[in-house]
Amino acid sequence: MDAQGRGRDEGIDPADQWVLNPDTGDYELRLTPSSGRSSASAGTSDVRTPGPRRGPNPETAPPGDRVSVPGQRGGRRGAGGGRGDRDEARKPGSRAAAPATGRRKAKPRKSRKKKALVWTGGVLAFLLVGTGTAGYLVYQHFNGNITAVSTDGAGTGGFSKDRAINVLVIGTDKRTGEGNEGYGDAGSVGHADTNILFHVSKDRTNATALSIPRDLITDIPDCPTKLESGEEKDIPATTGVRFNTSLGQSDRTPSCTMRTVTELTGLEVDHFMVADFNAVKSLTTAVDGVEVCLAKDIDDKDSHLKLPKGKHSLQGEEALAFLRTRHSVGFGSDLSRIEIQQQFLGSLMRKLKSNDTLTSPTKMWSLAEAATKALTVDDKISDINQLRKLGMELASVDPKNITFTTVPVRDNPDDVATVLLDSAKAQKVFSMMREDVSFTAVEKQEKAAAKAKEDAKLQGAKADAADVRVDVYNGGAPAGSAQSALDWLQNEEGVLKSTNKANAPEDVKKTQLVYAPNQADQARRLAEMMGMAASALKPTTTDAGEMDPMVLTLGPDFTEAGSPLSAPGKTPEGVQRVEADKAVCAK
Repeated sequence: MDAQGRGRDEGIDPADQWVLNPDTGDYELRLTPSSGRSSASAGTSDVRTPGPRRGPNPETAPPGDRVSVPGQRGGRRGAGGGRGDRDEARKPGSRAAAPATGRRKAKPRKSRKKKALVWTGGVLAFLLVGTGTAGYLVYQHFNGNITAVSTDGAGTGGFSKDRAINVLVIGTDKRTGEGNEGYGDAGSVGHADTNILFHVSKDRTNATALSIPRDLITDIPDCPTKLESGEEKDIPATTGVRFNTSLGQSDRTPSCTMRTVTELTGLEVDHFMVADFNAVKSLTTAVDGVEVCLAKDIDDKDSHLKLPKGKHSLQGEEALAFLRTRHSVGFGSDLSRIEIQQQFLGSLMRKLKSNDTLTSPTKMWSLAEAATKALTVDDKISDINQLRKLGMELASVDPKNITFTTVPVRDNPDDVATVLLDSAKAQKVFSMMREDVSFTAVEKQEKAAAKAKEDAKLQGAKADAADVRVDVYNGGAPAGSAQSALDWLQNEEGVLKSTNKANAPEDVKKTQLVYAPNQADQARRLAEMMGMAASALKPTTTDAGEMDPMVLTLGPDFTEAGSPLSAPGKTPEGVQRVEADKAVCAK
């Protein structure tokens, strides 16, 4: 019988069986019933649970009475203990091995993170907020709840401590489950209806949650796929279709959505998680509701949501109806629905970070149980310990440093129901994420000063495009880059005095522009066109002849013509954004 079963046999919620070991400052789980011992005889006056119940003294409890949290000191492997636990309690000289008699009670240690006690089982909201890890034992029981799907070789193969992390969260429109048939297409195979690429910076100080509109017209690449039946299928590429068909349509699985995101943004995805309608209902119920604010009355005939303006706490069916609402907010489009989804998730983050959630063992148990049952994850994080490690990497991101934004798009003149990529703005957003530039302006002052100094080099007179003379070389960029850059410069920017010189004598690490002092105005103009940083400009010491061209050598950082080579230092003009710590009312 697992830990959950033992508790429930006595009519006790397992979440209420946590006791605080005063010598380690760690919470431990009592698995064995108290066998009728009184609180006094068990020494419970020295051990208090997070809730109202009391448990046996960890110093006097027999083997098996407690199981410590994986990764914390003073732990003993017990029934249901997670893999990788260290049996430090049995080591001579360790705290747990020493007798309790006559020893002064130690003060509980403060957590490394303020109130960071809990791990929510890898829930959608957990990935978006990083609520903390290693405060409670992760039951092996939860492993049995997890549903996993293959990545089919897409993405990076898993997150790493020494680089940024990208997690793709997909909300499907599959209508299976009680009460969900009323939301439109009851026969949906489950498309990529809501898509958020959650990017966490390398230093873990900030994050960007990028919403990708389901109705964005894009290209879907070839998708080698292992189907649920075990059959392996190579689903061919298709062009000019809605983004949401990257899942469900033509037997596509989440790994195909991963590939489509990488194709679109240039960001490789580490992991994916998929949530359906039931996940929304169960997770919002587990936290006793999420607060939303309405700037006006809502009466949406499709989502069936009817609420007066003001603040409301929504859970279950009502929360799902709010997230499905679009006709009564904004312009009534899916883009308006994305905005209220972002507002909702920001509120959910704040709820998860609140003491009301973090200090409630029952809520945390319910949340972890709901999450592991409701979500489908990729096979690289199908083990509880891997999810725990991922959570530890995300734990330090503060909601004030998490920004929600949306891929910049423009109306499709050929189909009002879809949108097209606003490439100029979108490429800047993608570049910021690839280069780890925070949307919340949390960069250190010295970095800002250094950037300002670099930018100063680009200030000054700029030549007209028609006067820019440049030779273009390929010095390590993808094949054909010199010609594509030349075509773009001549046809889009009017740099007619440009020539494709094919391969450079030697490769470069990054794109660079070599120019003479008397060509500085030309260099500044070309740098502006290509989004080059000042560090990419390499002046010579002598002036050039009137007909001498500058030399532009494209490096591995050149991805496509028109895409900036350096990330903007701030959010581009006109790009929608909202911070997770801000309460915004739906209009």
